[in-house]
Amino acid sequence: MTTATLIDSWTMTRRGLAHWARQPVQVAVQLVFPVMMLLMFAYFLGGGMTVPGGGDYKDYLVPGTLALTMVFGLEGTMLAITQDLNRGVIDRFRSMPMARSAVLVGRSVLDMLQSALGLLVLLGVGLAMGWRWHGGPGDVLLAVGLLLWLRFAMLWLGIFLGMAAGRPEMVQAVQILVWPVGFLSNVFASPGTMPDWLGAIAVWNPMSATATAIRELFGSPGGGGGSWAADHAQLLAVCWPLALTAVFLPVAVGRYGRLSR
Repeated sequence: MTTATLIDSWTMTRRGLAHWARQPVQVAVQLVFPVMMLLMFAYFLGGGMTVPGGGDYKDYLVPGTLALTMVFGLEGTMLAITQDLNRGVIDRFRSMPMARSAVLVGRSVLDMLQSALGLLVLLGVGLAMGWRWHGGPGDVLLAVGLLLWLRFAMLWLGIFLGMAAGRPEMVQAVQILVWPVGFLSNVFASPGTMPDWLGAIAVWNPMSATATAIRELFGSPGGGGGSWAADHAQLLAVCWPLALTAVFLPVAVGRYGRLSR
């Protein structure tokens, strides 16, 4: 990447940061919503939940919610892309003497920054609830890295779906699909408590791999669980996002290059 491309990409990132400053309520809502979900499941529904092998449900829930937030972040990416498309913002940028990749690079940097901020907020709330990690600093950093790696894969999926949807209204249709995929995992409940066929699907959900992997790294209950996917969760937490990125990054870049032709 050339110096000019880096400068243009940083300009696009600064544009997004300026939007944050002008729309703090929207940013706050995006940060607060995962916190509300965490609190709701911990205190309203957690009393009826069991953890595989025993343990406090909050210790099981917090890592799962962290993984869920990384997946749900693609909705914000989709919405931002479709809004820019419909307002003609991307067409104007493409007509300017700037690196063609700057818009996508700036979008990805901005979304990763927001995701990192969201992780910090959720980790802080989890600690305030009494959750603690029991691994060393290296394990904690690796867990955060796996979460951001999943978000990076979801980012490119969101960019592609945003350009494919074309209109902000279509984002709602995709949201209808995202929620079942998010809940069909081990984020809130063990696959062992589900019917066999449903549990098998949940175990192989990419989000389940990340959730199980970071539970192992944090030393939280519910890591592992008798299946090949659960026993090799850290490997799958690397491979699933790698596969998704390998598919959707070039597809998203290719579709961006064909806009307005």
